[in-house]
Amino acid sequence: MGRPDLSRRQLLAAAGGLSVAASFGFAALGTGADALASGADTRVRYWNLFSGGDGANMIAMLDAFRKAHPDIDVKDSTLQWGNPFYTKLAMAAAGNRAPDLGVMHMGRVTGFSPGRLLDPWDVDLLAKYGVREQDYNPALWKRGVIDGKLYALPLDIHVQLCFYRKDVLGKAGLLGDDGRMIPVTSTDEWFDVLKKAKAAQKKGLQTIGLWTNDQNFQWWFFVAFYTQLGGKWFNDANTEVLFDPDKATQVLEFLRRHVTDGYVIPGAPTGEQFINGAPFTWEGNWSVPVFSSAKLDYGATPLPPVFGRPATHAESHAFVLPHQAGRGGATNEGAHELAAYVVTHALQWAAGGHIPAYTPTLSTAAYKKLTPQNEYVSAMDHQATEPKVWFAGSTGVLAQDLGPVVVSSTMGSAKPDKVAQTMKSHLTKLLASKNPMDGRTAAQGGAVA
Repeated sequence: MGRPDLSRRQLLAAAGGLSVAASFGFAALGTGADALASGADTRVRYWNLFSGGDGANMIAMLDAFRKAHPDIDVKDSTLQWGNPFYTKLAMAAAGNRAPDLGVMHMGRVTGFSPGRLLDPWDVDLLAKYGVREQDYNPALWKRGVIDGKLYALPLDIHVQLCFYRKDVLGKAGLLGDDGRMIPVTSTDEWFDVLKKAKAAQKKGLQTIGLWTNDQNFQWWFFVAFYTQLGGKWFNDANTEVLFDPDKATQVLEFLRRHVTDGYVIPGAPTGEQFINGAPFTWEGNWSVPVFSSAKLDYGATPLPPVFGRPATHAESHAFVLPHQAGRGGATNEGAHELAAYVVTHALQWAAGGHIPAYTPTLSTAAYKKLTPQNEYVSAMDHQATEPKVWFAGSTGVLAQDLGPVVVSSTMGSAKPDKVAQTMKSHLTKLLASKNPMDGRTAAQGGAVA
C-alpha cells in the first residue's frame, strides 16, 4: 500500500492516488444527462473519499452491488480526503447539486448543518433493506441521531491500536498462553512491559512508535486516555466546559514519559521501525494491510487500559444523504438500498482493518477467522469519541486546534500542567464560536441525541 511510516492521508494517496476529477470539484458529479447503464432504470450518484486499499475494497463492494442490482446504475466518484471533500460536499448541497449518497466521518455530522445540508434517513426504508437500529452498537447509532432523526448511517468504526511483535514479546516473556500480549491495567504495568520489551529488542530501534510530533495521532491518543479517566468535555447541553485539567495533566504526563524514559525516538518512521523489529507501535487499524503484507508475526489490541477503564479512540465512516430539494422517489430509494447493501456486506471492508458497524457481521465465522481483526473487535464496545459538537471530527477544528498543543507537551516544549490549562482555554473559546455551516453558536446548536 505504500511506505508504512506515512500518515494515513499520505498512505492512501500514495497507494491509490486521488481521482483527477476530484481536483476539479463538481467535475466528479456528472450531469445526469448521460445514458443509464444497460438495463438500469435508476441512477444513484455516490461521492466518497476512499482511495488506496479502502478504495479498492469499496470498488469491489460496489461491483458486487451492481451485479446483484442491474436495475440501479451506481455512478461513484472519489474526491480528495479531508477538508477539501467536506467543502465540496457542502457547496454541492447548498447549491442543489448534491449527489444522492455520500460518506462522512461521523464526528463531522453535527457541524454539517443537519436539516439544511443533510437530509435525514428514512429508517423504515432502511429496515426494508435489512438495516435496523438493533443491528448496531447503541452508542454508535446514537451518534448519528440529531434532533431525533438519523442523519448518519455508520459503516464502520476505525480505531487506534497497540500493534505488537509476537517474536519480540515472546523473548521478553510478555505473551500469554493464548499467544497474545499479556493484559495491562495500569501505567506501572505498561512501563514495566516497555522495559522488558526494550531489553529483548534489536539495538538501534525504538521500543514503541508513538507519532510524538504528529498532531492528529497525539490528539487521538489524548482522547483515548482522557476517556479512560472518565474525563468530560462539556455538559449535556453543550453550554458549559467541564474539561478537567487534572485528568488532562495525567494523560499528558503519561504520553511525555514515553519520550523521557527513552522508549521513543521522536520523528522516527513508526511503521518502518515496527516492520524492522520494534516491539510496539500505536497506529490506526488501517495499518493492518501494511503489516500483514509484510508477513509479520504480530498482533493488535485496543490501546492498553492503563487508567483502568477500557477505551480506545474511535471514529466512523458513515453514509449520509446530502441535501436535495424534493429528495424522494426511485433515486432516493436506490440510495437507501445501496447504503444498506454495503453496510450488510462489509466483510470485504473489514479486510482493510476497519470494524464493521453492522454487528451481525461480527458474529460470522468468516469475520472470526480474520486476524488480527478478531483480537481487537472488542473496541466496538469501548469507543473513545470526540464530543458531539460542530467543531469536532476527523480533520475538524478541534483536532487542528488542540492537536499541536498536545504535541508541545509530548515533545517537551511545554509543561503538561500548563498545556492542560491551555486546552481548557481553547475549548472555552471554541464552544463560544459560531459554526460557519449554519451561523448558530454551539450553545444554540439545537439538541443532540
